[in-house]
Amino acid sequence: MNKMSLEEIEEKLIQAVTDIMSLDKSTITAQTPLPELGIDSLGLVEIFVFIESNFNLQLLESGLTREDIKTISALASYVNKRL
Repeated sequence: MNKMSLEEIEEKLIQAVTDIMSLDKSTITAQTPLPELGIDSLGLVEIFVFIESNFNLQLLESGLTREDIKTISALASYVNKRL
């Protein structure tokens, strides 16, 4: 698989979040804090499952921190570093 750009990863994550949370894509950006989107622990698990299946990454053993999941942009940066 070719390495994706940070922007491509952000776009995929934004789409996943809008699908999981049933949000209008125009209402969020990569900088929007995830808690402001109403994402709870179950929603976060769904996002992690999406990342693991779409980017072939194992997140549980990867040292993911609270800072890494503050925004879609932070999460995309985290994913980008591990691809």
